Parts: sequence; structure tokens; C-alpha cells
Amino acid sequence: MTVVFSIVLFIHIVGAAMIVGPWIANMKAPTVGARQFDGAMTQLVTGIILAGLLPVMVSTVPSWPTPDYPKLIVKFVVAIVVGALAFVGNRRRKAGEPVAPGVAHAVGGLALLNIAIATIWP
Repeated sequence: MTVVFSIVLFIHIVGAAMIVGPWIANMKAPTVGARQFDGAMTQLVTGIILAGLLPVMVSTVPSWPTPDYPKLIVKFVVAIVVGALAFVGNRRRKAGEPVAPGVAHAVGGLALLNIAIATIWP
């Protein structure tokens, strides 16, 4: 089961890279790209899968730490906002409309915040 958890976690991290990488690369001309939306959806789906796997991991791996559900709820809410903003920004870009820099920076910045929550929150 730890192999499955590790594979899903790997995909989850790739999703984060798909959001933050283009945001950093396009800081001078901020926009929301299709891959950022794909990364946001990847993060959301794999995050839900990981949260579902946690009780299984606790029951099967004796040394596995107990899940921090408040932290997971905060991460889930931030991921929903990132996904919604990425959806809106991607739709505007596809329609040929300008994407507000605030939307583009919110997508990247909130994704970075989610990474910080995952790694810094004890």
C-alpha cells in the first residue's frame, strides 16, 4: 500500500509543479495556461485520493502518523480556490480575453501557499 501512496503522492507533486512552474516562468506577462488548470485538477484529485488513503495507511503501517485533518481541510479549501481561479483564467485565455494579473498571481501564489502548508505546518 505504501507503493500506491508514494505513486499518488508523486503525481500530486507533479501537479504542483504544473501550476507553480508556468507561474514563475510568466511572471512578467502573467496569465493562466492550460497546464496550470490541468495541474490544479491533478492536485485536487490526487489530494482527495491521498486523504482517502490515509486511514488505510494508519491501519496497515504501524509507524504511520495520524492524519492532521484540520491541515487537510485547509489544503482542500485552498486547492478548490486554485482550481476555480485556474478554470476562470483558462476560460478567459481560451476566449481571447485578457487574464487579470491578479488572477494569474492568485493561482500561482495560492498553489505555492498550499505547498508551504504541506511542508511547514507541523
